Amino acid sequence: MKFHETPWTELKNVDKASTLLLFPVGSCEQHGPHLPTFTDSLEAQAVAEGVESRMADRVMLLPTLWVGASEHHLPFGGTLTVRTETHIALLTELLRPLLADGYRRLLILNAHGGNTDTIHVALRRLQQEFPEVLLTGAGFWALAAKELEALCESPQDGPWHAGEVETSLIKTIRPDLVREAELVDCDRPLPEVLRGLYISRDMAQSTQDGFLGYPAQGTAKKGEKFLEASVTRAVEVCEELLTMDLPRVRTPKTD
Repeated sequence: MKFHETPWTELKNVDKASTLLLFPVGSCEQHGPHLPTFTDSLEAQAVAEGVESRMADRVMLLPTLWVGASEHHLPFGGTLTVRTETHIALLTELLRPLLADGYRRLLILNAHGGNTDTIHVALRRLQQEFPEVLLTGAGFWALAAKELEALCESPQDGPWHAGEVETSLIKTIRPDLVREAELVDCDRPLPEVLRGLYISRDMAQSTQDGFLGYPAQGTAKKGEKFLEASVTRAVEVCEELLTMDLPRVRTPKTD
């Protein structure tokens, strides 16, 4: 089911307790000289629509939230963003009416790394208001990390910004938007000793070109495989979320 294509008279009759809300979230930000600024939102929508097509009777697909927390891309220009607190407020305020209306299971499907923290905070705030709702979120790349890594042919092993994975996906989703003449590689991985470390810096401090990884190795054929792997994993997660017990309010023991 697609929320934005359904009349309210039908939406009110949805069995909300047994339906999973699926909320794709992306961004509109620079993606190097070869990919469109809407890359993340195109990816979020493609994966989410793939899930809905396989689970139409059990998933309520919301419209893609295309604006993200992308201030770290502003040095390049070509970026639409909101502040961190604004993005948290957008997420919570858009979801609050639906949770109050009776939906009890939620997955925010993210396609932009800069949204990770805002999604976590938004879910924590909503959990305080709706403690008996199953509130979850993840990047599609995180859900399918093993599958994407196995499919990558470059040393990238995942969807670095505008690299092999994202270039391949856009070649599949919207090939007309890829600038083939601009496809070059940009190998700037962290030293192995720093694996797992978070470094706070904007994209211009990481790359002068606006991308990381190996976009020249991206192909539409790979994109089909990356998309299929991402959708399949997201479906597996959604299936599991629909069978999980809902959280119960518990009162801590007191002496």
